[in-house]
Amino acid sequence: MEYLEIVKDPAGHMGQNRNLPPDLKTKARQLCWEFNQSPPDAVERRQEILRELFGTCHPLTFIEPSFRCDFGFNIHTHGLAVINYNCVILDTSPVHIGAGAFIAPGVCLSCAGHSIDPEQRSSGISTSRPITLEEDVWIGANSVVCGGVTIGKGSVIGAGSVVTRDIPAGVVAAGVPCRPIRPITEQDKISPEQLSF
Repeated sequence: MEYLEIVKDPAGHMGQNRNLPPDLKTKARQLCWEFNQSPPDAVERRQEILRELFGTCHPLTFIEPSFRCDFGFNIHTHGLAVINYNCVILDTSPVHIGAGAFIAPGVCLSCAGHSIDPEQRSSGISTSRPITLEEDVWIGANSVVCGGVTIGKGSVIGAGSVVTRDIPAGVVAAGVPCRPIRPITEQDKISPEQLSF
């Protein structure tokens, strides 16, 4: 299964299918718990867990605990992916993480949402839209990427941003809501004398 089935209510709103087997989420919770309890030197075991948890797990996927997700099978890494401490992926729709991704501590990728209408929200009507990080994306610490967003190749999202709309390729973007600030240029290269490690 690559994605959750999405259904429309009579008013045309998108919602998560409530008939999904509950064991899908239970399995993800168990695997996340095992991953987060594993000792720091259990590199092979952590990789095994990620391969079982994710829909597609590239061998160069590196995640630091603590990590949480809803289902796991909707998460796809397509090359080097470095995901730092305390990240959450609410993968009620597919999440594609391109090669060369750097995801800083405290980032939340949230496909899931809820109805704006309070009556619908109270009745459990939810929304879900996919997230795509193209190649070489860097997301700064404590940022949130909302469902339906694509972040273009090579772009950088500043720390603490809330990304509610697509971000084009090759830009620095930041803010709440997140907006492109400027293009990335040759001036952004770090010179050898500036290297810290």
